[in-house]
Amino acid sequence: MHKGLLVLLASTIILSGCAAKKDLVPTGGSKADGTVRMSYSYGMFEVPQVDPQQGIAAAKSRCAAWGYSGAEAFGGSTSICSQMSSSGCTITTVTTEYQCTGDIKK
Repeated sequence: MHKGLLVLLASTIILSGCAAKKDLVPTGGSKADGTVRMSYSYGMFEVPQVDPQQGIAAAKSRCAAWGYSGAEAFGGSTSICSQMSSSGCTITTVTTEYQCTGDIKK
């Protein structure tokens, strides 16, 4: 009885994954359109922990380099499987698009 309970507990811990802090990094965008794409990736057994404020700050920094004064998230994210194996998706990439705001400085 105890052995079965220990196996069940160990399986639950392994399959539940572990929390992993992820930072959004710039992965694309358009200066002319005033858009920035920010992404992070996580593994099959990871549970990503993302700070939305870090993403906004990084997008604002990229927009500032282009002459804009701020940035806002468009609202949604896109998840795609970046690496597939016979076990399923081993790496997922999540991308959020941000709109640069404010008057562009020439």
